[in-house]
Amino acid sequence: MDLNNIYTGDCIELIQDLEDDSIDLMITSPPYNVDLGNTKKCKQTCYDVYNDNKEHHQYISWLRDIFGDLYPKIKTGGRVVINIGDGKNGAVPTHSDITHFMTQDIGYLMKTTIIWNKNQVNNRTSWGTWKSPKNPSFPTPFEYILVFCKDSYSKDGHKDNITVSRDEFIINSLAIWKFKTETNIKKFGHPAMFPVELPKRLIQQLSYKDDVVLDIFSGLGTTCVAAKMLERKWIGFELSEEYTRLSIDRLNNM
Repeated sequence: MDLNNIYTGDCIELIQDLEDDSIDLMITSPPYNVDLGNTKKCKQTCYDVYNDNKEHHQYISWLRDIFGDLYPKIKTGGRVVINIGDGKNGAVPTHSDITHFMTQDIGYLMKTTIIWNKNQVNNRTSWGTWKSPKNPSFPTPFEYILVFCKDSYSKDGHKDNITVSRDEFIINSLAIWKFKTETNIKKFGHPAMFPVELPKRLIQQLSYKDDVVLDIFSGLGTTCVAAKMLERKWIGFELSEEYTRLSIDRLNNM
């Protein structure tokens, strides 16, 4: 599989084409299984080819299979990062289900959980029972960034290939990150993009120059864009032919 390319197809099939022990850092944000675009209060559009509405146990089993197949492809000391939000204002604990199968079923090491404070709530008036303790709602203006390692917490690399600055390192090391969501959704044409700031911070903090960075749910290639900006090698997997085309255009225009 060639580097610096985005491949169209089902990631669980494309993962098989990766060489074992070839990936330094995997950053992704899988579909959240919140029926994106179909809920009454959701202002976003749907994915173009993916149905974001599985039974929760099927969804978790699907992710477990994917990250299990990915495990042998990660180098010793390599990192796997999953950006995820919980469903139903925290009532569906997706992030904890993922943490459980990653560590207990597959064998990844848990490095940390970063809270991404987006300072945004899609529907701030979702009070549940208004002014009553009967059944209040708790809208969540944050998401989780789950960081795992394979076999070792330590990742070797040459000091000349460190690109994170002193100030960046200090800011990134605090596990509460505050920056805005992607505000240019209409321009890019994807309903659920994370901003380039998210993979940039992770790439700087967790990898060296020339490391191989993978995103198995590449979307519009934001992780690959950040990797290219920071002189890493990159690979993206994306189910949608249209999103792949837009991603390649985006990368070619950098």
